[in-house]
Amino acid sequence: MSDLPSRAVTRTVKLAALPVGLAGRTVIGLGKRVGGRPAELVAHEIQQRTAEQIFRVLGELKGGALKLGQALSIFEAALPPELAGPYRATLTRLQESAPPLPASTVHKVLAADFGADWRDKFAEFNDQPAAAASIGQVHRATWHDGRQVAVKIQYPGAGKALINDFAQLSRVGRLFGVLMPGLAMKPLLDELRARVTEELDYRLEAVSQETFAQAYSGDADIFVPHAVAATDHILISEWMDGTPLSKIISEGTQEQRDRAGLLLVRMLFSSPARAGLLHADPHPGNFRLLDDGRLGVIDFGAVDRLPNGFPPFFGKLLWLVHTEGDIAVVEAELRQHGFLRPDVNVDLDALRAFLAPMADPSKHDSFKFSREWMRGEAMRVTDLRGANVGRQLNLPPSYILIHRVSTAGIGVLCQLESEGQFRAEVLRWMPGYGPEDIPEPERASGVAAEGFAGKPTGPLPG
Repeated sequence: MSDLPSRAVTRTVKLAALPVGLAGRTVIGLGKRVGGRPAELVAHEIQQRTAEQIFRVLGELKGGALKLGQALSIFEAALPPELAGPYRATLTRLQESAPPLPASTVHKVLAADFGADWRDKFAEFNDQPAAAASIGQVHRATWHDGRQVAVKIQYPGAGKALINDFAQLSRVGRLFGVLMPGLAMKPLLDELRARVTEELDYRLEAVSQETFAQAYSGDADIFVPHAVAATDHILISEWMDGTPLSKIISEGTQEQRDRAGLLLVRMLFSSPARAGLLHADPHPGNFRLLDDGRLGVIDFGAVDRLPNGFPPFFGKLLWLVHTEGDIAVVEAELRQHGFLRPDVNVDLDALRAFLAPMADPSKHDSFKFSREWMRGEAMRVTDLRGANVGRQLNLPPSYILIHRVSTAGIGVLCQLESEGQFRAEVLRWMPGYGPEDIPEPERASGVAAEGFAGKPTGPLPG
C-alpha cells in the first residue's frame, strides 16, 4: 500500500478500460440484435459482462476503487456463482490480507504524528499488525497508562489514491447505469466520494466512535470500545477481543447466529436515536460476539449523521406497504423524497408488487434470513427487463448511506442465516410507523432521559 501513488498510471489505465469494455460489448450487442436475437437477452448479457468487468477491476485495486467495490457488492448476489465467487473471494482477500507495512514505515508514521518520542506514549508496541483493511492496518499495543489498545495506522498515500480513484470513477459514471439505469449516477458518485473521503479523517472517526461509546456505555447487549487518542493518520482505541462475525458465519451455532443477527439489527436501528449517528459500514469484519454475549462494534470511519433519528418517511412507507395502504400515496412519497424522478412514469400495481417482498422481514413477527432469499431478492431488484420497477427508481444522494447499511446489513444477516423477531427491533426505533391520525408508538423507554443527544463529544483523553 505504501507505493499506491507510484502506481497511479496503472490504476488509471484499469479504471479507464471500463467504459471501453462497455462500448465494445454494446457494439457486439447491436450486431446480435440485428441478427435476430431478442433485445432483452442481449441486454442481459451486456449487463452480466459489465458487472463481471466492474467487479474484477475494482477488486484488483485498493483505495477508493476498493471502497466503491464494497459499496457495489450488493450486485454480487445477483450474479451467477461463476462470477460472484471470484469477486467475493478477491474482495475478502483484499480486506483481510493486505500486505503489511514494514515496521520502519509504521515507525515513520508514528514519529511524524506523535513526535520522535512516540514510544513514550506506549508501554509496549507490537510491530506485527493484528489486522489489515483497505486504507490502514491495526497494531496491538499497551498505552502508557496500562490499557490494552488497538492502534490503527493509515497507509501512506492512501488519501491520494482514494481521491485519484474517484476522479477517474466520476468520469465513467455512466457505466454503472448499465446495472441500474434508473439511477442518477453523477450525484451519487459525488456524494459517495465525499463520504468515503471522510474515512481518511481519523480525528473525525475518533469523535464518532466516542459518541457511540458514550451512547452505549453500560448497555447489556452492545459494546463499543472508547477512543483513546487520534491524529491525522493514527487512531488509538481500547482493545476489544471476541469472535469475529466472519467466524460465526463459518463455524457458529444457530444460537450464536440468531443472537448476532438480532443484536446487529438492534444496533443499526437504535443508533440514530441513541447516538444521532448510523454505523455505515456493516460488514462482518466490524463486529465481534463477545464472551459475555454482547455484540462488539468497531470501525466508525463511515457514519451517517442523523441527529433526529431515522427519517419518518421510512416508517410511513413501511406502514403503507405492511397494511396494503393506498399505493398512490406510496408513489407520492417516493416522488417527494426523490426516489422517483419527475420524468418517470410507474405502474402502480407493479410498484406494489415490487415493494411488498422488501418489507417482509419487518412484516412478520419472526423472519428467517438466508442466502437463497438474498439471491432471489437481488435478482428480482436488478432484473434487466424494462417492466422491472427497480430499474425506474432513483437513489437520492442524501440516502446513500442508509441504503448501503440496508443492503450490506441484510447481506450479513443472510450470511448468518439468522432467524429472530426482527419486526419488534425495527419498529421500536422507526418514527412515522402507523396511521397519521394517531400518535406514534412509544420508542425505547428512557432514551431521552438518559441524554442521548447525538452530539459529538469533546476532546479525547490522551
